[in-house]
Amino acid sequence: MSANILSRSFLGQLSRREFLKLSGISALSLLWMPYLSPRSAAGNDADSQDAVPTMGRITDNGSNLYDRPSYDGKLIKTYWKDLVFPIDEVTLGDDNPSYNRIWYRINNDEGYIHSGVVQPVEIKLNDPVVDIPTGGRLAEVSVPFTDVILDIKSPNLVIYRLYYGATFWVTGIAADAQGNFWYQIPDDYYNITYYANAKHLRMVSSDEITPISPDVPADAKRIEVLIDQQAIIAYENDTPVYMSRAATGAIWKGGKFSTPEGRHYIDHKRPSRHMTNGSPASAIGYDLPGVPWVSYFTDKGISFHGTYWHNDFGHPRSHGCVNLPCLAAKWVYRWSLPQNPYGVDVVWKASGTRVDVI
Repeated sequence: MSANILSRSFLGQLSRREFLKLSGISALSLLWMPYLSPRSAAGNDADSQDAVPTMGRITDNGSNLYDRPSYDGKLIKTYWKDLVFPIDEVTLGDDNPSYNRIWYRINNDEGYIHSGVVQPVEIKLNDPVVDIPTGGRLAEVSVPFTDVILDIKSPNLVIYRLYYGATFWVTGIAADAQGNFWYQIPDDYYNITYYANAKHLRMVSSDEITPISPDVPADAKRIEVLIDQQAIIAYENDTPVYMSRAATGAIWKGGKFSTPEGRHYIDHKRPSRHMTNGSPASAIGYDLPGVPWVSYFTDKGISFHGTYWHNDFGHPRSHGCVNLPCLAAKWVYRWSLPQNPYGVDVVWKASGTRVDVI
């Protein structure tokens, strides 16, 4: 693939068929994914995205089910946030919305729902890990959602709901009166500690976050954020090696939150971060614990990061950051500089991997 084959203007001209031909992506993987399936010769995170999702979680209240894969279809029913259901089939709908034509047939042929309001999830239960080192271990939610509590003696007093793909530092483990194990999680924003069902979090191993392409010189790596196409492309020596759909800054009721254009550099990263902006009940508020695989590239806190609260990539809808699917954000985290060693929360460097927002 030539160095300029994925230029900004060229992307805008590509048909779906042409992109498949040029990228070498399997038709199946691109079919179900609501973003351009990222691939790389290095690293295996992208490989795990080839599997068709078999289970989904509703991300938005008032999500509608139709009798065919189209908003012009007959409305069957309305679903509410956090309903979990089986995905029977993945298919293409009409051109509304044009940026994402992927629909899911769900719940034993009950109907069709647009993929933008469905987070693909799994249910993977884990054996509790009692060996928690000083400083903690990083863990990832491996079920559609799990509720956390402030006190294991009061399991009904829920303070947060954590979602599939979110990451957290676990600093301890405790057992309740019934013998159930709970991981202790210190919140990095509110300075409180809460507890999560240990079976619902999977410990992240060291080999999962080994650097990708560590032998490539630092100045040979760069990332383009293409606002018009809502995509990112990673380059090594001007050769594109990775691509993903994205959701950049949008206009909200509280103002305009565009991702800042120009040249930037990743200066620090965190594998987990509680992100907030004012009151969650306000027009511009959000409160998102455990945002995974955060790579900051401005001094205002703008970053690449994983996104579990929507699956609607391909058009602007963030508060300035570059929303990515969780596995895509993890790839950027592993590939870019500076590198965070395993078990380290944050490493600062004046000038890491170059980021051009175009």
